[in-house]
Amino acid sequence: MNRPISRQPEPAEATANGAAFRPTPGPPMAELDFDDDYRSYPMTAAEQEDTERRLEFWDGDTETALEVRDAGVTLYHERPSHRLAQLVERIAQVRGEPIACYGTTDLEFPAGAEHRKRILEADQCLYLHPARANLAGPTVKVGEDPYPDVIIEVDYSTDVRRHKLKLYEAWGFPEVWVDVPEESERRKPRGLTIYLRDGSVFAPAPVSRAFPSWRATEIHAAMHEERLSEQTVQILERIGRLLGERDGSGPDDDPMIRSLRQQAQTQARAAELERRAAFVHRLLTSRGLQVAANFPLDQPSFAEADVEAVAEITLRCTSQADFAAQLKRAPKGAETQ
Repeated sequence: MNRPISRQPEPAEATANGAAFRPTPGPPMAELDFDDDYRSYPMTAAEQEDTERRLEFWDGDTETALEVRDAGVTLYHERPSHRLAQLVERIAQVRGEPIACYGTTDLEFPAGAEHRKRILEADQCLYLHPARANLAGPTVKVGEDPYPDVIIEVDYSTDVRRHKLKLYEAWGFPEVWVDVPEESERRKPRGLTIYLRDGSVFAPAPVSRAFPSWRATEIHAAMHEERLSEQTVQILERIGRLLGERDGSGPDDDPMIRSLRQQAQTQARAAELERRAAFVHRLLTSRGLQVAANFPLDQPSFAEADVEAVAEITLRCTSQADFAAQLKRAPKGAETQ
């Protein structure tokens, strides 16, 4: 327990939302109010490196591991953060650029001159520009790797305000959301609280900084809907467009949206072509001309011909064959040129 501390440099000065700061390890283990919802036990540094257990927190100075008791890992705890990933994907499609949701993520405060390593587990981490993050390792290292734009904690059976939030604050993360599900076992108000970094401390805020105009009340409601409401869809579209305007992107930059739009345009053009062909067919037959049932839709040049030119040919042609011959010489429409 009292082995020498490895001498490594402190985390470098970092930047979040344009403000420079130097992360600190945060309060010592004895000052973090982890209650009975956590199981605590000794774990050496070597054991921590090799473990595959889901640790909520590991403190290198005391070589203590904490994990949420089994009651905390339930559908009610896991569903909100997974639901949020689905919501963010909708926003990313409208924005036209991907947003990464890494799910449960280990955040590491590296060992320094006066302390050993600490590991903190987040319920969800969001990166608005994952390509720029370029994360190379299995953990997000404080002071070395780009910070997530948003960290999410779900307080189903725990209360992160009493412990983990203090560490997020000391480590310098820019924005943390704490969601209390409707089914929470805690006796505290349900809902979502947004904590924004203000200098060296967190301050509650009604609106997200990372996702412009997205209000805490809207986020919580969307995370707990069984099915997306029309109101939520409109909100997600609004946020996606705001992000796209900021980043110079839009729905057509998303491969899925672009493909769906192209399919819709193709179907619309086909329907319009059938409507025009049916009108021409009726007009020709009303003039007493004998035409085939699928004429003029069976003519390859019909789809490309100028609409006004087709109308003139329909009125002056003397037969189906004459219509087809004139159609081949007709000018093309503006949309096909």
